[in-house]
Amino acid sequence: MNQTWNQHVVKKENKTLVLETIKTNTPISRARVAQLTGLNKGTVSSLVSELIDGNIIEESGPGESSGGRRPVMLLFNHLAGYSIAIDLGVNYILGLLTDLNGNIICEQRVHFQDKTFEHVMQRLFEIIEDLQQAAPESHYGVVGIGIGVPGVVSNDGELLLAPNLGWKRIHLLNVLEERFHLPIVIENEANAGAYGEKVFGVGQDFSNMVYCSIGTGIGVGLILEEKLYKGFNGFSGELGHMTIEKDGIPCRCGNKGCWERYASESALLEKALKLGLIEKNDVTPIQTLVALADNGLVEAIDLFTEIGEYIGVGLTNSINIFNPQAVIIGNQMAVTEKWIRPALERYIKNHAIGFHQEDLKIKFSSLTSHSTAYGMAAFTIEAFSIRFNNTISN
Repeated sequence: MNQTWNQHVVKKENKTLVLETIKTNTPISRARVAQLTGLNKGTVSSLVSELIDGNIIEESGPGESSGGRRPVMLLFNHLAGYSIAIDLGVNYILGLLTDLNGNIICEQRVHFQDKTFEHVMQRLFEIIEDLQQAAPESHYGVVGIGIGVPGVVSNDGELLLAPNLGWKRIHLLNVLEERFHLPIVIENEANAGAYGEKVFGVGQDFSNMVYCSIGTGIGVGLILEEKLYKGFNGFSGELGHMTIEKDGIPCRCGNKGCWERYASESALLEKALKLGLIEKNDVTPIQTLVALADNGLVEAIDLFTEIGEYIGVGLTNSINIFNPQAVIIGNQMAVTEKWIRPALERYIKNHAIGFHQEDLKIKFSSLTSHSTAYGMAAFTIEAFSIRFNNTISN
């Protein structure tokens, strides 16, 4: 019994290895797969046959010959299925339909003012249904739905607290499974953003990084030793609620002096309104402030400098704790890089422990507001790959 089980596990692991090797190196020959994986050619040939039967791998025309017969090339079939990836923000929903390589097929974004659970869920259902309808014909159809949310998520998919939405104790996983009858992945938006940058963005070259999602609030996702770090119960990364000011500004989480009350998009816009730099009904307030700074308005430049310094406070704490290779700033504030980077870099230089700054890279997201959605696509596609290998392994 143990021998049979061990054989099953080894085969499943080998199949995963072969699939990932083909996916990463497509197009690739069987011989090259064997060379890269260290598996013998017979094992590779058998596993490739199963992957072809599962429509996840395709054969193409012959490749370059190194002497002898030209090899048949293997291609990852990225159109075998599609993923629906959602960034559920505090006042918006961004939805992506992607293929199995994460390429965007269709995109939708809606904004909302009514933050009640019932209203937001109705808008979410509409976007998901629209993206389902937009999915082209494929062997596996929509393989899953991933939702990134601005709050604390338990390991079993319960949204425990989303202070900026005013939600508590909502089992979002159950709600979505009952509605769509598809595999569902629920994750904190900053964790998803970190993973999106790691898989698709500027984080690909870093094994240890801090991703800072700065929008209405602040969330932090951690990639440590190549893996997403979630903590014991999955609650890590709530650095937006670390106290940086004793008895400071009250926060929706119930604490006072939280980092996000001084360094978030909300903090920026609150101060801009008081200064009369933006109107309350401005639909693109950050872009308005950037334009004012670009035109030399001192008040706008000074405001970005102040917010940049406060961002630097939290990042310095993160750098001193985690000693990352890179810090990546993402979400809405990424578009303000020109005006906040000098202030936050100056603060880090003056306050972070010196040897923590050696080889440290400060990056701004290449995916900007799409980091979370890309991360959810990656989670959903990986979950499908695991199910796929479990299903066809004998």
